[in-house]
Amino acid sequence: MSNQQASDKKFIDIVPLGGLGEIGMNLMVYEFNDKLLIVDCGITFPTAETPGVDQIIPDFRYLLENRERVVGYVITHGHEDHIGAMPQIWPQVPAPIYGTGMSIGLLKGKFREHRLLGKAVFTEMRYRQKFQVGPFNIEPMQVTHSIVDAAALAITTPIGTVIHTGDFNIDHTPINNRPTDLFSLARYGEQGVLALLSDSTNVDKTGRTISEQVVGKELQRLFAKAEKLIITAAFSSNIERTQQVINAAVAVGRQVAPSGRSMLNNLQIAQSLGHLKVPENTLVDIKQFKKIRRDKLVILSTGSQGEPNSSLTRITAGDHKTIRIQKGDMVVFSSKFIPGNERTIWTLINKLFALGADVYHEKNRKGIHVSGHAPQDDLKLMLALTKPNYFIPIHGEMHHLNLHRKLATSMGVPESNSLVMENGDRVRLDSEGVRVIDHVHHGRILLDGKGIEGVDDIALRDRRQISESGLAVVVIAVDKKTGKLKNRPELMTRGIVYEEENQDLLDEALDAVEHSFTLGPKGMDFREEDEAGLPELAVRGLRRFFKRKLGRRPVVIPLVMEI
Repeated sequence: MSNQQASDKKFIDIVPLGGLGEIGMNLMVYEFNDKLLIVDCGITFPTAETPGVDQIIPDFRYLLENRERVVGYVITHGHEDHIGAMPQIWPQVPAPIYGTGMSIGLLKGKFREHRLLGKAVFTEMRYRQKFQVGPFNIEPMQVTHSIVDAAALAITTPIGTVIHTGDFNIDHTPINNRPTDLFSLARYGEQGVLALLSDSTNVDKTGRTISEQVVGKELQRLFAKAEKLIITAAFSSNIERTQQVINAAVAVGRQVAPSGRSMLNNLQIAQSLGHLKVPENTLVDIKQFKKIRRDKLVILSTGSQGEPNSSLTRITAGDHKTIRIQKGDMVVFSSKFIPGNERTIWTLINKLFALGADVYHEKNRKGIHVSGHAPQDDLKLMLALTKPNYFIPIHGEMHHLNLHRKLATSMGVPESNSLVMENGDRVRLDSEGVRVIDHVHHGRILLDGKGIEGVDDIALRDRRQISESGLAVVVIAVDKKTGKLKNRPELMTRGIVYEEENQDLLDEALDAVEHSFTLGPKGMDFREEDEAGLPELAVRGLRRFFKRKLGRRPVVIPLVMEI
């Protein structure tokens, strides 16, 4: 294709590879004149349906197939669901990276951990300062969110401007005095916005954003009545919340000890960028815990979602090197119960209550957490300011996206000019309207350990089955010369029954294995069978037996030993 033919294109394509119809794993691709711009590159977290999985990233085959056309990554903010997949995807699809100061700081930490730091080119973008990435002219605009340095993007091409909000809310009185840039959004609205792609996470919440300042006042009230140790759990990336905890601790005469690697790292990054103001002698090393009176200390901990290896989880389990819960201690969850994590969080809370702690969270104490996502009134204001010709809701499950589309219709956007996208859709914007024209490969890659290859469906199925029904290993010994069974098979189980108290049942199971051999076409003559004959018969016999006796079909592993 000639340069002249490419420049004559009068459309822009939008391809989501994650974040549509789900919470998290945000990755959006903008395409113009055969060049690809990637906005955000995030992960989502595993659930009970994905046992053993550490994190989930978008299937990026489409990017691999088109890597020569990728001109850059632009990051709206530093949350894991927007940057967490970069260390896995960027090495295979390298391109320059653009982000605000905090986003770049967090990304550099990740790249350093994965030994990629010297290979990537990072460029810090500044609010209201335009820059060019291939054919895309981009202006970042300041927005408030539950992390500092969040940005909405104005992405301009010759056919018009697309506003990509990222995650946002509209806090008119943020504690850092850096409110959402309504002026710039309105300026683009007056100039003409081709399309608005707006955060839908909190569209089912009425009203407007509650200011972060409310949290600071409520934390101070709680801290003032505490008589022993205070532990506050929050997202380590929520620097404004960290500031509120520090302010409340100082107000009641307590020092603050950060606990958890990500908490320490993010505190250091935020302080170096000037986003965190800490009075002298306020922060103390967690190693000094035993030297400070419990009633003069606040532990600022990771683990608000009950993450297995987090600081709060280890404290609650009694596995922390330094801290133990005592009766009368106060634990404050200054965070949201993220959908999918509720059971884990409640388990942690119940354990804390059992240890004698007083526990406060968003379900039993108003004002200790406010959301970083825009409720309906904020979403309406975004629509009113930008006045888009086309509207596409992003970031949310299908009910969020559809509700947001209805909200846009109530604000005057014609139904024909709005669209609910799904991951893998290729949506075209041009003079003819907004529509899905094609679909690209998409999906999820499940990661565990250090692998990028991912966990395949068969392995995941086996993990689920083992977790639900247990595992049985049957050992079959055969004579190397005659191929006959040497002796009765042996059986080991895990997660099916307690072996010491159910030996009669296990003996019956072995009877079922031996009986299955007699049903084979060659009896028990292994040498005359297909090599897989005895193992297959053993698996079939055991699974049928446990299904009949226990109503379960465990995973059965047969081992044949030639003696």
